[in-house]
Amino acid sequence: MLTEKRNSKLGPEAFHFVSGAEAMATRLSDRYYILRPEVVESYMYMWRYTHDPKYRQWGWEALQALEQYCRTESGFSGIRDVYTTVPNHDNMQQSFFLAETLKYLYLLFSDDDLLPLDDWVFNTEAHPLPVIRRTARG
Repeated sequence: MLTEKRNSKLGPEAFHFVSGAEAMATRLSDRYYILRPEVVESYMYMWRYTHDPKYRQWGWEALQALEQYCRTESGFSGIRDVYTTVPNHDNMQQSFFLAETLKYLYLLFSDDDLLPLDDWVFNTEAHPLPVIRRTARG
């Protein structure tokens, strides 16, 4: 079991919670990060529902970590080990990074009236779809 903290502030691909401590990768092969959107997506939804500033703070920290550890000369890259501060890039910018990860970060810091959740729903690829309301017939 790994016990060190994530120096990069980016989460590993797979993790396990142990005794209320920070979630940790349980295998060496799970220490990578490939620019997935799910964590910042959660921050966006939690911000929209609660307006607790910690979600925007966490999103800002994630954005700073992306800039510091995943930014390359020609875009962004996944990293092979989130537990080091010297990134070893995998030289691949996944398509979902632009389509989802950055979109959710943008929405996290946007006003709630941009794609309000009462009027829009996001599919699994973060595409906004309008909510169609049907009126009851009398």
